[in-house]
Amino acid sequence: MTGVLASQQIEALIEQGAIAPGAPLADGQVQPASLDLRLGTEAIRVRASFLAGGGRSVAERLEEFEMHRVDLTQGAVLEKGCVYVVPLLERLALPADLSAAANAKSSTGRLDLLTRTITDGGTEFDRVAQGYAGPLYAEICPRSFSVLARTGMRLNQIRFRRGQSVLSDEALAALHATETLVTGGPAVIGQGLGFSVDLRPGHGRLVGWRAKPHTGVIDLDLIGHYDAKDFWDPLHSDRGQLILDPDAFYILVSREAVHIPPAYAAEMAPYIAMVGEFRVHYAGFFDPGFGHAGAGGTGSRGVLEVRCHEAPFVLEHGQVVGRLVYERMDELPQQLYGAGIASNYQGQGLKLSKHFRT
Repeated sequence: MTGVLASQQIEALIEQGAIAPGAPLADGQVQPASLDLRLGTEAIRVRASFLAGGGRSVAERLEEFEMHRVDLTQGAVLEKGCVYVVPLLERLALPADLSAAANAKSSTGRLDLLTRTITDGGTEFDRVAQGYAGPLYAEICPRSFSVLARTGMRLNQIRFRRGQSVLSDEALAALHATETLVTGGPAVIGQGLGFSVDLRPGHGRLVGWRAKPHTGVIDLDLIGHYDAKDFWDPLHSDRGQLILDPDAFYILVSREAVHIPPAYAAEMAPYIAMVGEFRVHYAGFFDPGFGHAGAGGTGSRGVLEVRCHEAPFVLEHGQVVGRLVYERMDELPQQLYGAGIASNYQGQGLKLSKHFRT
């Protein structure tokens, strides 16, 4: 078999010692197609982002770049604009036929909290080589807001896969014909399922949020606590367009509602490098059952985390800005996203992270 490992297979890896939690598992840590990773006891402030590189360990590189260490056991502020490396509680000893990929969790991305996984010998962020045995680290760079973090917090997640199981465009078109993967817009298929931005004109209609440049600290443990307008400026569109300001961070939403059938998982990826002077951040694992009617969904729109580059750029309603790459599951998950588990974004529209009051 090939494909993304399901929740019950991840639990089997833990029992076999291929995944070694440094503390008892937390409730909900095993997701339908991924495992949440937990922050360890300290954050190490470094001068610059780095990869270990072939044949070198992260610990070796820390000797070059370390500035100071911050104790996370009682909670500590990670400052906006600074780079930290945090040893994670989980370690791996993967079988030779398994690789893994990591990504920021949805709430992490929606706070513009750049979080990437690095490994010993790693030459790419968020990619874990087949048969990797060793520690895991999170590189964390708060970009819009300073945050209060603690040991055990879950900012990123990891997905395990056997072989390659990405659907070809032909297979994706066939799946759409039977499962209706997208509604609210055409199915734009090309190296994945394209999706566009929703900026429909309408007087006073909220189309997104822009992060304020100077705000207070966000405690990542406080859910539904903060007033959005203390941290975000609301955005409206009367003309179906939005001018993105350089280096500003935006929360927007896709025009289309997407659907991930139970036997599949998906990952948000950049549409094309040259679509414009902006990047859609992709804190993007989409679990089996996301937007699926059998899991309490009716199609869910994708939230877009957008940062503009050097020049102002006009974003238009319906402009394609990203794509979903679908993969087969190795087994059908025993638990689906939104079906009896705490899934914050099932059936979502335009939505900030769970830390803000609705």
